Amino acid sequence: MTDTLKVLGQNTPSANTATSLYTVPSATSAVARCIVCNTNSADVKIRLWVQIAGASDTTKQYFFYDITLQANQTLETMPIALATTDVIRVQADTTNVAFSAYGIEVT
Repeated sequence: MTDTLKVLGQNTPSANTATSLYTVPSATSAVARCIVCNTNSADVKIRLWVQIAGASDTTKQYFFYDITLQANQTLETMPIALATTDVIRVQADTTNVAFSAYGIEVT
């Protein structure tokens, strides 16, 4: 059983591009927190959601949808419980926004 806290994924996606941040491996579950850091000198809009078992994107999957993250600010989520093959997806309306997921995987 793996249960060590670790970085699960990091990405700085292209502007307006939905990007996979972390996919739970098969036969594994996870608990993750996400951190979003706006390294720009201007406000940005971000999105963060979980595709259950990698299903198609739908509006019901969003945790954050076009919320404003102020210049040089950071946001951290509450813990997110994830099952096998769930995918954390992220998006920002500009570049230079850093998304990180960290947590624990259990096999």
